[in-house]
Amino acid sequence: MNKSATIKLFLPFGNAQGIRTAEISNWSGKAVAAPRSELKHFMSRDELKNPGVYFLVGDDEESALPLLYIGEAESVTYRVKQHLSKEFWTSVIAVFSKDENLTKAHVRYLEGRLIEIAQDVGKCNLVNGKGGGSKLPESDLHDMEVFLSRVAQLLPVLGCNLLTPTIVAASTTDLNNALYCARKGAKATGVRSANGFTVFKGSSAVKDFQKATYSSGKWIIRLRDKLCQAGSLVLQGDFYVFAQDVEFSSPSAAAAIVMGGSAQGPAVWKNAHGKSLKDIEAGSGLLSPSEQEPA
Repeated sequence: MNKSATIKLFLPFGNAQGIRTAEISNWSGKAVAAPRSELKHFMSRDELKNPGVYFLVGDDEESALPLLYIGEAESVTYRVKQHLSKEFWTSVIAVFSKDENLTKAHVRYLEGRLIEIAQDVGKCNLVNGKGGGSKLPESDLHDMEVFLSRVAQLLPVLGCNLLTPTIVAASTTDLNNALYCARKGAKATGVRSANGFTVFKGSSAVKDFQKATYSSGKWIIRLRDKLCQAGSLVLQGDFYVFAQDVEFSSPSAAAAIVMGGSAQGPAVWKNAHGKSLKDIEAGSGLLSPSEQEPA
């Protein structure tokens, strides 16, 4: 369990969408995040000439999942420059030690562990599937695991939830707010969650894809394959069954897996009274009429 933390955010240019730095009280680490459009200012920071790990984040036009590259470097600035030829990434986050105690062995270990975590969480398509890794003395190993726990706390604050496991307790409150989606005998239950939409363990999805999926919804096929490879979705008879809670980036992505094809998630997820998510959110005042997604 993560410990409570006091996090200090700083906006060097006063723009919450621009360069941001983040620090945790009584921790030697620091993170700097920036959109690619602010790369010049990002690269000019002297602290980024030190060893650290970095994350390049972007969108995958053919998938519901974002793209992520996790790297390590003795000089973050120098290494990020080498990635300028990669077009996919739109933002970067670097994490390093303020007291300059991170060594090459440390950052190689951190890179390997961060890649493992990203693969286990399954919220992104990793551009690099393997990290160098490094063997460390027992004391250093412990220190780096503590460092990782702090990185895990900072990343979501900087807008990156790709290494954060889905934690949705099936509490009474969740069940009271549960939404349902069904097609051809498959039945799924889920709720809005922090990073999109979570389908509960035990839900089922159709086995056969809709015909149009093979031409215009290939990302759905890839996403289901990924969920199967991760063990999150298991074939049982005529249906796929969710072996664990799975968080999707949107209600539509969740519905696409359940229904085997593209779907308007806000319209097809409904509560026990038959009211759609779209209508629920419109009725709660979350959406103005002009913001409501067409059915």
